[in-house]
Amino acid sequence: MVKLRLKRCGRKQAIYRIVAIDVRSRREGRDLQKVGFYDPIQNQTYLDVPAIRYFLEKGAQPTGTVHDILRKAELLKERAS
Repeated sequence: MVKLRLKRCGRKQAIYRIVAIDVRSRREGRDLQKVGFYDPIQNQTYLDVPAIRYFLEKGAQPTGTVHDILRKAELLKERAS
């Protein structure tokens, strides 16, 4: 099973990549594809929308935080109904 999960990149300040990764992998493990970027300090987000939609259509489950990020970007609005 594939999940859309945050992967930490920053050392002192937390900066995250949004990645599609196998459930059995650890947080810093090998990802399938990088699909976005999230900076909580400056509140910036970059999303690769076609890649995210592809993984969601194939059955990937976003984690709680990634779900909130995608909902703010209005990517999950049509999936709620």
